[in-house]
Amino acid sequence: MTTILSSNLGYPRIGEKREWKRAIEAFWQGDITDKTLKDQTQKLRLENLKKQKDQGIELIPVGDFSFYDHILDTAVAFNIIPKRFQHHNPSELSTYFAIARGEKDAVAAEMTKWFNTNYHYIVPELTDVSPRLVENRALYYYQEAKEELNIDGKPVIVGPVTFVKLAKGYQENELETWIDQLLPLYEQVLTELAEAGARWVQIDEPILGTNLSEKELQLVEKVYQRLDNNVSGIQLILQTYFETVQHYQRIVKLPVHGIGLDFVHGDNLALIQKYGFPADKVLGAGIINGRNVWRANLEDKYQLLEAIQEAANPQTLIIQGSCSLLHVPVTKQLEEKLDTVVKDGLSFADEKLVEISVLTSAIKGGKQSVASAFEASENAINRLDQSDYRNQSVEVTTENVKRNVPFEVRKKQQQADLNLPLLPTTTIGSLPQTAEVKRTRTKWRKGELTDEQYNQFVQAETRKWIQIQEDLDLDVLVHGEFERTDMVEYFGEKLKGFAVTEFGWVQSYGSRCVKPPLLAGNVEWENPITVKEIAYAQSLTEKPVKGMLTGPVTILNWSFVHEELPRFTVQDQIGLALEKEVLALEEAGVKIIQVDEPALREGLPLDKLKWPAYFDAAVRAFGLATATVKPETQIHTHMCYSEFGEIYEAIDGLDADVISIETSRSHGEMVETFEVNNYQKDIGLGVYDIHSPRVPSVAELEANIKRALETIEVEQFWINPDCGLKTRKEAETIAALEKMVEAAKLTREKYVSIKQN
Repeated sequence: MTTILSSNLGYPRIGEKREWKRAIEAFWQGDITDKTLKDQTQKLRLENLKKQKDQGIELIPVGDFSFYDHILDTAVAFNIIPKRFQHHNPSELSTYFAIARGEKDAVAAEMTKWFNTNYHYIVPELTDVSPRLVENRALYYYQEAKEELNIDGKPVIVGPVTFVKLAKGYQENELETWIDQLLPLYEQVLTELAEAGARWVQIDEPILGTNLSEKELQLVEKVYQRLDNNVSGIQLILQTYFETVQHYQRIVKLPVHGIGLDFVHGDNLALIQKYGFPADKVLGAGIINGRNVWRANLEDKYQLLEAIQEAANPQTLIIQGSCSLLHVPVTKQLEEKLDTVVKDGLSFADEKLVEISVLTSAIKGGKQSVASAFEASENAINRLDQSDYRNQSVEVTTENVKRNVPFEVRKKQQQADLNLPLLPTTTIGSLPQTAEVKRTRTKWRKGELTDEQYNQFVQAETRKWIQIQEDLDLDVLVHGEFERTDMVEYFGEKLKGFAVTEFGWVQSYGSRCVKPPLLAGNVEWENPITVKEIAYAQSLTEKPVKGMLTGPVTILNWSFVHEELPRFTVQDQIGLALEKEVLALEEAGVKIIQVDEPALREGLPLDKLKWPAYFDAAVRAFGLATATVKPETQIHTHMCYSEFGEIYEAIDGLDADVISIETSRSHGEMVETFEVNNYQKDIGLGVYDIHSPRVPSVAELEANIKRALETIEVEQFWINPDCGLKTRKEAETIAALEKMVEAAKLTREKYVSIKQN
């Protein structure tokens, strides 16, 4: 007889009202001590554990908490400290945050997307480091849960193959060498956990959903054979997620006690039905979507569990989410203003715990034991399906997906119209949103300010920053986006088909949280969204002001899209809606329009066989949004924190006149992509990192520009920060932009002098 258990793979860190974020930022500002920070976050962590216990979760994750990022946690715990920070004590929080955020004389470590999510991790640097176990974090959190709440938790650690594969600073042929160095540390962590009484350990290896080589597969087999040989007294669950497990037959033979599979993304059910599942292993069935917020159809999930049981017949069946709940908001209970039909159709982290518990009870004791929960699920889903959100009809045409004038011709027309200097300077879009900006927006939303008063405030901020940009002598200005909360949420508020929440926050990077809108139906443009603010900014200056839009791929990937909607069709609908906004901006006299796609790489499937269809759809949707403009209208786009070499062809296919890309955080390495490709269009490789409070020197910026110009022709190159400046303070923003413009002018003078001679 199969044993049935309920489990969770990870819980949101941020708190119902972002208490975690506020505590961390207070520490950064020097308002609280590290002890106060630790006390406040421990309180929140224990509350989260108690919630899971109260909901009947039997295998509760511990060690999923982080002060910034779980990959950075692992690196620091193993003394993998970048050389420029090795003068610090690795045990201190100041070291940890310096790596993540940089400091005066040292740039922060690289940051990139966690597989195909909008969560960012800090990339470990395996250069000039001496790995050793500084702290057994998993043991600390296991003991804390046991002592404080009498919870015998399930420690969660990142697996060695995933950790090293996501790191940098080594050659491809050194992968095994680095894993061999880290394996003794993993053995020590696991042995200490076993000695402390831990029964289960979740070791995350999402890398197993990607296309590994034969050599890498053999290395995976070696790693887990060695752990099995050298660690005893503990049950190791190898957890995968986000995709079908590649090389399933070999993975399920690994000498671990259990395998966790994602039954939401990919098709792991088909693999089990075709090849079976080892009778002596535990199967973690990830059936509740950990990456979306729509209520599960419990009847469908129950039938899925029956199919899994029939095909696998495991020793133990663990019912759980498809991945950590890190990627969804905490609770829907705070959503008092949301349409009741939509709210009833939602399931955030706390509600997903209930779904897991209900399904566990149903499998253990039959559906009749939880009949009311099944009925409530069905009724809520039916009400949403029958609502206006789900019953719109928008036709998608196939016309006008490519610009009808070649780039070379467009560029001449644009240059004649814009008359920009060599190496034009600009920013990415957003400017600092001060506490005053946020307070004023909150007052307006609460009805304490009239629309006219709020608009006057936004215009005053815009005037101020247009003047600042002119004083800095930037060449292309931005209006600053002071009216916007978030680059996707703002458009979700304006486009038909979306709904927005008050407290639906999720962590994106560090303490930065975003509130993805809810997309339940087809998308339509109803009225101009950005024209008023951008036209006003343009009226204040003779210099060009960029129109700022978020692109269709990013709006789709950074929204919670109803699971029954065909994603590529919805993406096209967003593209068509944005086309109307682009043409409205053009009609208003805006000559430069930026349609940002920072999520293009993020949405790339883990399985490379699915890449061509994804790229085709992304390029098509961007073309739907931008292809019908006049040739003299300059289209920009922006991307950040991605492995751009993997998406180069799609970048080129977008046919944007100018693309800006992050390179400063990756220390210029993205320039290499353009060394092996003959990119013809204009490009801005971000010359400084806006996610760090440090202000770069002119010499540093000149060096970054010089490095880029070794590959990019000077006539192609734009100079800009690597991302939007929304999160930065005013003083540091002005100081950094001042140095950026100075570096640009110094470089420009050198090239002009060379040409004249």
